This record gives sequence, structure tokens and C-alpha cells, in this order.
Amino acid sequence: MTDYENVLFENYDGVGLITMNRPQALNALNAATLAELDCLLDDVAKDAAVKVVIITGYGDKAFVAGADITEMRPMSALEGRNFGKSGQRVFNKLENLPQPVIAAVNGFALGGGCELAMACDIRIVSDKAKFGQPEVGLGITPGFAGTQRLARLIGKGRAKELIYTADTINADEAFRIGLVNKVVPAEQLMDAAGTMARKIMSRGAVAVQLSKAAINEGLDVDFESGQAYEAEVFGLCFSTADQKEGMAAFIEKRKAAFLGK
Repeated sequence: MTDYENVLFENYDGVGLITMNRPQALNALNAATLAELDCLLDDVAKDAAVKVVIITGYGDKAFVAGADITEMRPMSALEGRNFGKSGQRVFNKLENLPQPVIAAVNGFALGGGCELAMACDIRIVSDKAKFGQPEVGLGITPGFAGTQRLARLIGKGRAKELIYTADTINADEAFRIGLVNKVVPAEQLMDAAGTMARKIMSRGAVAVQLSKAAINEGLDVDFESGQAYEAEVFGLCFSTADQKEGMAAFIEKRKAAFLGK
């Protein structure tokens, strides 16, 4: 893969680790970082050697502390709109990667950082993590789909409260309201994310990818259309070697040896 400055990538036996790498700015998102992440996601999507993705922040203070305020401050209305649409497009690409994506949130996940975590499939977080959408305190709204994903994850009322008040919440509160999947001690974060990644990798890869697509597509359509999409991917599974192997292993009371096809 191409070498990048603001995002780092390593492949650990099928687990692709993306690290947001601007520690001097608490890993804040600027235009250059979004552009690098955009290109990296294209590479990852095409890389058959990457089965599951983990995304985290460099250092122990921040996952991503937000978008880069220094860069945003002088923007015109048109520039602000374009910056927001750029972030939305990159995060949509992340959300729709064929591989499952786990956010390993190691510290501050505020504004664009919270929005980045919400674009991932699963959020495993340090007990030191902090979450929030503080944009209204800066005189702006969330711009990288925070108004949309937050409401879908935790409900309209709670999303409005967090956005209107610009409050920051801790990891336990984030878990209580359904924003994150699991809270672990800080020193166990990457081990916990890796364990989850390897568990997912032990399942039928095609079925996992199709399940992800069905969930994502179904959230954006009516229930009947979502069921129709589910029926299509369910049927498609029966054309795969993984389905034959998975069911044979179940009947034969052995561990399945999935081939990912």
C-alpha cells in the first residue's frame, strides 16, 4: 500500500490496523488526513489479505479529538459545505467497507472523532475514552453525519440532548446509552479489539460481509424492502463453499474450516 503521513496501516495476519497519526493535534481531522484516509480505504477494500479492520488513534490521549479547528476557522460557507461533504463521503466509504470495522477508542472521540467511531461497525473503548458532539459550542453543527448516525444509534431524544448541550460523556455513559459495544481497561483495549477481530475472522467471511450489507441497506429502506434484501443475500449464501462447509461441520460436530468463498 501507499505510504501515508497522517494515517498508518499494518496488516497483522489478516487484521488491518489503521492508526490516525496526528498526535501533535490529538489526531484531529484536517483535509489532508481525510484525503489520506480516503485513499487508504480504497486500498483496504481491494486487499483480500485484510479480513477485519481495526481503527484507533496514535498515543494514549485521543482517538480523534475532532476536526481541525485551526483549518476550519477561516472557511467560507461554500468551503465549510465542501469540507463537511468530504468527511461524509470518506466516513460513508468506511461504513460500507466490505470488511467489518472495529473502532478501538483509546481516548477523546469528540466531534469528527465521535462521527468516525460511529461509522465503524463495532466500538470497543477504553475506560478512559470520552465522547461528544461539541460543535454547537463552536457555533456550528456536526458536519460528518453526526446528526444522522447518532440519532440512529442512541435514539432521537438522546442524540438531541448530546448535540444541543455539547456535553462530553465518559465511556460508561456511552455504553449505557448504546453508543458503544464494550468498555475495557485502557491497557486491555487493543487485546480486546484483536480478540473480537479474530472471532469474526473465524466465521464465514462471505456470510459476515453479506450480513453487514443487509444491515446497512436495511436501515435506509422500509421494513418490507429490508426483508426482501435479506432474502436475496440469504439465498446467495447457499451458492458458497462456506455454507456447505459450515453446515457439514455442524452436523459432523467439528470446527468449520471456512475458505471465504
